[in-house]
Amino acid sequence: MKKATYTLLSLVFFLFINKASAQDYKSAVGLKFGGYENGISGKVFVDNSIAYEAILGFRQRGLVVTGLYEINHEAFNVPALKFYYGFGGHIGSAGQGTYRTFNGDDRTYTHPQLLLGGDATIGLEYLIPASPIAISLDLNPRIELATGPFFDIAPGLGLKYTF
Repeated sequence: MKKATYTLLSLVFFLFINKASAQDYKSAVGLKFGGYENGISGKVFVDNSIAYEAILGFRQRGLVVTGLYEINHEAFNVPALKFYYGFGGHIGSAGQGTYRTFNGDDRTYTHPQLLLGGDATIGLEYLIPASPIAISLDLNPRIELATGPFFDIAPGLGLKYTF
């Protein structure tokens, strides 16, 4: 499974990026639905292709703050479709309970846990023409250091209002 994921990500990265494009908005706020946390997000572009994204994610009996540095490029020669990838980190907490992981190695916490680790992101974002709405779909690999170390990956779906 890991080999197939890496192969797919490599193909998207090397075959479908057009690096000579600008982003169509400067900032956005919205909702992020992920494999582990759902929450609110904010994204700000510092130039045509570099953005910072912050996510305040709520999870079962916990809260996680994630910060990401993202590089954005036009994808498939469609101006409204952007490919992005990046990295960052997270810090938060998780309450008692059992949490599913990507590889099926469930984690059971008998008391509240500190969450701390490194994150990556790779995905596509579509800005609906003639509207301020953007929709994104991504994969978010992460390494959890405080309760691990272990590697995990989660899908994400975003809905943003741009301005």
